[in-house]
Amino acid sequence: MDIVVLAGGLSSERDVSFKSGTMVAKALRARGHRALVLDVFMGYSDKETDITDIFENSEANSVVVEDIPTDAPDIEAIIASRPDKSKSFFGPNVIKICQKADIVFMALHGGDGECGKVQAAFDLYGIKYTGNDYISSAIAMDKQKTKEYFERAGVPTPAGVSLNVADRAGFTFDKYPCIVKPNCGGSSIGVTIVNNPAELESALDAAFEWEDEVVIEQFISGREFSDGVIEGKALPVIEIAPKQGFYDYKNKYAAGSAVETCPAELSPEVTAAMQKYAEMAFKVLGLTTYARMDFMMDEDNNLYCLEANTLPGMTPTSLLPQEAAAVGMNFEDLCEHLVQVSLERYND
Repeated sequence: MDIVVLAGGLSSERDVSFKSGTMVAKALRARGHRALVLDVFMGYSDKETDITDIFENSEANSVVVEDIPTDAPDIEAIIASRPDKSKSFFGPNVIKICQKADIVFMALHGGDGECGKVQAAFDLYGIKYTGNDYISSAIAMDKQKTKEYFERAGVPTPAGVSLNVADRAGFTFDKYPCIVKPNCGGSSIGVTIVNNPAELESALDAAFEWEDEVVIEQFISGREFSDGVIEGKALPVIEIAPKQGFYDYKNKYAAGSAVETCPAELSPEVTAAMQKYAEMAFKVLGLTTYARMDFMMDEDNNLYCLEANTLPGMTPTSLLPQEAAAVGMNFEDLCEHLVQVSLERYND
């Protein structure tokens, strides 16, 4: 098949997305597909280029990123660097190239990639894509909305409130420690653990740098886990133990910064409970193909589902691929399976 692996964009997770896209494309090529890594924002902008046979030399025409920088990208600088200076989210020829593909593998993370906007546009253009539809993507991307869905369905989640930047003046919070995070962000960018009122203002500053809506929620001290779900069925649970601090941007992507254990060392009862909650979260959010749920467990073994990731990281060492490997599905198998599962949505 001819497959566009769509990456980049304008989210805080732009660089992470390129790494996922590069590794996914390599895996799909190993399975005989012609996979092209395309930056959704920069596009394919050579005015002299004929895209008629762009998949003929897909590897040479692809964006390639080997390493993830330790700092989040400068989005304003990226916008300013686009040659055509257009404000369109879709770069030159992106829609045309995606229409030529048999399917688009969504390697976007965060921002417009996971909030459903790209999926909605592709639906209008008749472009097939991997992952979930635009409605479930939009719900899952909104942390406060997700929390409301979890509470209605009986999925345990930390107590919290949302705050818009327009309502910031005079805002107070009286339950510490808490955690402040952008409402639709990812990779723990803009996230701060707050221990007292004196730290709250700087934490809000950090979160509001990325968007106008933030979530302030109960901080759960304990062990951190994640559990992927494919077609409604939970994978083995993985534990993430940062060597220093919490699982922030640097600890997620700097080699050796965290110890990841899969299957997690948990009792069969706790494992089953976490997998049950992951499947419940998947269902209540209306997800149909794949996603990954993040969890915390306190010292009394109480579980809390933090959020859902509808386009989780996709490198061989990312969490979802490690969980799949624990049931005998290697990275190439996983990428191929996600393509086939997604194509089945269009045959219903």
